[in-house]
This record gives sequence, structure tokens and C-alpha cells, in this order.
Amino acid sequence: MGRSYWLDLFTGTTWDEFLGAGANVSGFRETREKVCKQVKPGDYLLCYCTGISRWIGLLEVTGPTYYDTEKTIWSQEIFPCRFPVKPLILLKPENAVPILNLKDKLSYFQDMKSPHAWTGYFRGSPAKMKPEDARVVIEAMENAQKNPRPFPYDEKKYRRVPKVFPTYPTEGGIVTVPEEDESEIESLPTKVSHEEIQWLLIDLGRNLSFDVSVARNDKNKEYKGMKFADYCVDEIPLHFDEATNSTIKNIDVVWLDGKSIFAAFEVEHTSSVYSGILRMSDLISMQPNIKIKLYIVAPEERREKVIKEIMRPTFARLKPPLSECCQYISYSALKEKIEQAKDLLHVLKPEFIDEIAEPCFEVE
Repeated sequence: MGRSYWLDLFTGTTWDEFLGAGANVSGFRETREKVCKQVKPGDYLLCYCTGISRWIGLLEVTGPTYYDTEKTIWSQEIFPCRFPVKPLILLKPENAVPILNLKDKLSYFQDMKSPHAWTGYFRGSPAKMKPEDARVVIEAMENAQKNPRPFPYDEKKYRRVPKVFPTYPTEGGIVTVPEEDESEIESLPTKVSHEEIQWLLIDLGRNLSFDVSVARNDKNKEYKGMKFADYCVDEIPLHFDEATNSTIKNIDVVWLDGKSIFAAFEVEHTSSVYSGILRMSDLISMQPNIKIKLYIVAPEERREKVIKEIMRPTFARLKPPLSECCQYISYSALKEKIEQAKDLLHVLKPEFIDEIAEPCFEVE
């Protein structure tokens, strides 16, 4: 039998720890033990950094899997299902290959049910890869090693250590059951207002050559003297049923590409982070084949709350699941990236927004 190719997920933290320990052992969670037993010496592990969505290394498995509970490599978790490995390619994060640069060549991006559905392939590892996908990625990493190019990345995303939420098997698949949160539904104590974030999204959309709409109840709002209605279209050219149209008209910010909706944003400025998520869920329930980029925008300190809510069974069982359709953007990341690119906004591509966003799930 020939060589098999496997996805190997890292955060920036676990990648740095892997390198610091000698880059000769890769490990996985105990829940992946059955899959690990399918990996054989000579197989390749293609390393993917989840926080910055980049291919960062290539490893060759040099021996069979073994079980080791010593916490000698990784500080946050043990990853007891381990393999001896030999590094073939090790890239720096600034030179690693952004997966979106390969979207025209990888099967993950073909026939997607939703714009973010490709992220569903990067939730757990090891996971077997198609040889044709693996060859595309390996070639790109080889080129990056020979001719390194700098790609700016978000250091916070790279360094973030994800919180792992408990999951439970059901007939409908794996779901998360969040613990109760007794916090009141109130505006968050932050220096950034809901109106400021809405305005940033309005202005960014216009700079990216989109027409923009705001929720019908927000049209008379303003930020620093700039009235939203003066910068947004009066009506969205919708062609859905009445219920869907009504839902879309209540979304905080919508980017329009002609008569089509390109992206929709809900700004969650309350401690419950729930109203916008429900609106996105309603949209998917009514239009499961809709292909609109969906984003929840919330303060960084509410990131885990947003992800935990989106992983609820009621949203996980949507077809497609809400976590495959919706991404998260923090207030701070949005403001920082817009400020960094303020002189170039008019020449940026729409994909700029996906460089700011991150998937709404945690890696298994």
C-alpha cells in the first residue's frame, strides 16, 4: 500500500512547544486513539495552524503510535496518543501558506453548502486527507520553504490557547451542552459602542465596493455625526419568502453585491450574545441552501460565550450546522485591521473580512 496523508492540527502555542521539544513527537487527544491506529510509519502528517488558518509544516511518521501521559511537551494538554516523526518542512508562521490562497485547488472549497463549510474539515486530527489535496498543499509548502514570502498574521490568533468545551455523542452527531449562564441581558461595559461597530462595518463594506444596508430599526442611528441612512440603501432587493425577508431586514449590517447578499453581520453587544445568533439560525432554518457569509461580531471577552452558544445542539443540528455557516469577529480585531489597512481599503478584496474572522468552533 502507498503512503497515506493525514491532517495534523496545531495552535500557535502547541506548534511552538512541539518545536521547542525537538520537533520529533506529534501527539493527539485520547478520543482520537482509533484513528491514530490507522496511521502507519511512512505516512505524512500535514501540519495546519488553526488560529491563523495556515499550513505550517510537513512531518513523516517514523514509527507506530504509542501511549504516553507524561506532560513533557505540551503545557495545556497531554495529547497521549503519540508518534515519532521526522520533520520534512517547518515554516515560520509569517511564511506559512494561508489556506485561502489554495481555495481554487482544494476539494474543501468545492460544492460548499455554505461559504464557511470548509472549516468543518479542520475540527479534529488526525484526519485522512485526499492524496490530491495533500499534493497541492505539500507543493505550496515546498515553494514557501524555497522562496519564503511574508504574509502578515494576527499574533493574538496565533498565540491563543483554545478552551475545549465538553461534547456528547447523540444520534444526530456530536453536540455541546453549555452550562447555564446567569448573567443578565444588558449592554456590556465597554468603551466601544454598538453604533461604532456598525459604522465600521458600513464604512468597510462601502470601501470594498458593496452597497450596504442596516437593520430597519437602526437607519436613523448615527456615529460621530454620520447618519447611517445617508450611507446605506433604502431597501434590500430580496427575493425570498416573507419570513426570510423580514429576518434579513433586521440584521445589523448587510453587504450587497448588486442584487445578491454577499455578507451579513450581527453585532452582539449584550451579555447574552444570543439575539443575533438566533437571527442567523432562523435564516439557515428557512433557507438551508443560502450561500451568504455570516458573521457574529462581539467583544473579545465574549468570544468563548459566542462559540459555546453556537455549538448548542439546537444549532449543531441545523443543516448545515450554524458553526459551518457563521464566523466570529472580535471588536478589537476589526478595529485593529481596519486601522492597519486604512490607506488601502479601496483596493482590498472582499476576502479581507475573512482574514479578520475565525471559525465558530474549537478544535477536537
